[in-house]
Amino acid sequence: MRVVITGGGGFLGHQLCQELLSLGELVGPKGSACRIEKIVLLDAVFPRTLKPSGSSIQVERIVGSIESCDSIDAAVGEKRGSERGVAIFHLASMVSGECEERFDDAIGVNLQGGLRLLEAARRIGPTCRFVFASSIACFGGSALKDPCDDWTKLTPQTTYGMTKAIGELLVNDYARKGFVDGRSARLPTVIIRPGKPNTAASSWASGMFREPLHGQDCLLPVGLDQRHPMTGYRAVIDSLIAIHNLPSASLGSDRAIGLPAMSITPRMAQEALIRVTSGSEPLSLPSGLGKIVLSPDARIQGIVDQWPVAIDGSRAQRLGLASPPSLDEIIREFVKDFV
Repeated sequence: MRVVITGGGGFLGHQLCQELLSLGELVGPKGSACRIEKIVLLDAVFPRTLKPSGSSIQVERIVGSIESCDSIDAAVGEKRGSERGVAIFHLASMVSGECEERFDDAIGVNLQGGLRLLEAARRIGPTCRFVFASSIACFGGSALKDPCDDWTKLTPQTTYGMTKAIGELLVNDYARKGFVDGRSARLPTVIIRPGKPNTAASSWASGMFREPLHGQDCLLPVGLDQRHPMTGYRAVIDSLIAIHNLPSASLGSDRAIGLPAMSITPRMAQEALIRVTSGSEPLSLPSGLGKIVLSPDARIQGIVDQWPVAIDGSRAQRLGLASPPSLDEIIREFVKDFV
């Protein structure tokens, strides 16, 4: 089996590749376990180095853009009639803040790039499993519910959310037509991302854990009681793989699955940080614990106000996906992996 990960140089793409190297297999076109022979990572940059895994799986990095047909063709490689299974995990995307500032680029990357990739998958045929990383930013406006679920109307109020909603509809239709075996994972905000803050409007969700755990203060652009759906990065990787492996018949006509999430506030994050660093089994931090400092940003708050505050992931759980880990567990995982 050949596995393609767009956005393979990003945090989730890197983590997904590392987990697939460990697993060594995915469900193939015939519904049984299939050995992974090669993983192809497509991205503009590759800032991370893969950890030694002892795996015999070949990993190829292609430096290119999802906007380039040549890059996509080089990554996907297979043609219709190939007996080998092909799995595509489409994670490449401009983030929310960028999309609001650069509309034309967002259309080129998120929308047209995704369509080009679907067309490449279509050339392989219905044996190609295509997993699209969508977002809870698909929800918004007057249709918002508390909580939102898989049956909540998609009325995004950001350019980023619009491109993700269209991506979900494209995946549904390509699957309905029998072009590809498509499925979408609608992600909540993923915590805790390592590295520096990015331009995503939800960047504060990781920052309010990451910076204090590195002994730095986090400037919080939203209120202390802002509710927001979140889950851990390990849970997201497990869910992407689980959604890929689901039998096609179990998905029905709507192939977009909202991942289970916790509704977290910065106040809850603050309490959890204190709890895990001063409890009965306290974490030892090299620089002590930094603070969460209020620094209101009307632009970020305005975007976040258009997003859901809670997600009902019961459909995903009925399909066998796991509930999110506890906040304390997510913090401990991050410290173990990255601090």
